[in-house]
Amino acid sequence: MAKTIVVKQIGSPIRRPAKQHQTLIGLGLNKMHKTRELEDTPAVRGMIAKIPHMVEIIEEKG
Repeated sequence: MAKTIVVKQIGSPIRRPAKQHQTLIGLGLNKMHKTRELEDTPAVRGMIAKIPHMVEIIEEKG
């Protein structure tokens, strides 16, 4: 089974650059306090690293 991480949106994309808003959409997050369980890959980790002020990792599974 692949490793997964649970990511939660804690920041709003309002008044942020368009690239940061698109990164949130790429992660499947578009509303405050929404959570997603994503596969733990370098691509997903890189996206999270680009917007650490808007998302937090809740837990890591696997």
